[in-house]
Amino acid sequence: MNKTERVNLIMRYINNRSHFTIAEIQREFKISRATAIRDINEIQAMGFPLTTERGRGGGYDVLQNQYLPSVRFTSEELKAIFISFIASKNSQLPYLHNRRSITEKLIGIASQAQQDELIELNNILLFENTNPSNPNLLELDDAAPEELNQLISLAVRDKHLRLTYELSPGWPQLMDVYLLHIFNSNAQWLAEVYDLDTDEFRYLPVVMLRDSAISERELKWSEQEILSKKLLFARESNLVVKLDATGIQRFKRMHPPGIMLSFTGMFQSSGIFNMQLDVTDVDSLAYYADWLLFLGKGVQFERIPDELRVILEERLGVPPTC
Repeated sequence: MNKTERVNLIMRYINNRSHFTIAEIQREFKISRATAIRDINEIQAMGFPLTTERGRGGGYDVLQNQYLPSVRFTSEELKAIFISFIASKNSQLPYLHNRRSITEKLIGIASQAQQDELIELNNILLFENTNPSNPNLLELDDAAPEELNQLISLAVRDKHLRLTYELSPGWPQLMDVYLLHIFNSNAQWLAEVYDLDTDEFRYLPVVMLRDSAISERELKWSEQEILSKKLLFARESNLVVKLDATGIQRFKRMHPPGIMLSFTGMFQSSGIFNMQLDVTDVDSLAYYADWLLFLGKGVQFERIPDELRVILEERLGVPPTC
């Protein structure tokens, strides 16, 4: 990205916010502090309405302005465009390498209330297996659970929700949760939540949710505390698996709901995932043994429970690669 492109993009970025800091500009655009200051000074010299806020934690306030032209969309239209856009994550496809610029422009044409909703949508919604250039991957269609739209609409306002979870017809369970993400996995919409009553992270099929609403109970923990719990949970996972390129392709074709793969190599050549297995559930252990064998010979285990190791050794006739 050359300087002119970067300055224009920074201008879009700050025009969409009421306040920002040099540190945020450094982090967002991966530039040095000196470069960030020079760019902001240049933007101010163009007449962009900024005021400096001095002191610890200070930064720049953006005055109300019409510096960039506005475009009119209804709130629902804007969210529809935004969601359609973020659903396609493959930057190798034509034009999508301009994703950041397009995102800032979409946010920039929104009102302050709409901006808040769009930013929350981008944080909440995750999309996977939606690469139209690869027919082996799943694609989204118009068949979605009735509860999905209501859940998204609530989550952009408040992620502390009261859900009715009906695992079996006629047996509803009322849950007080903090919603982390909504995503599509293996053609199924799932809600990743922190169950505030049981102190557990869970993946709930959206099709099994009923009567979602914003919770009226006091939230016990902050979002940062909940995310810290999730990080600690990941560190304590009893199954940590590394995948090669073949394993990644097979993972994308089929994986149990809720398992998220993190890429560790260039061009998605390697990855890793972790989870907590219930070693007392014999059927579950057998299922995961079959699935791990399906992922191929390139699977490596950083951590594996002894109960699962025994099953794999029996099926392979040799110990799994570690």
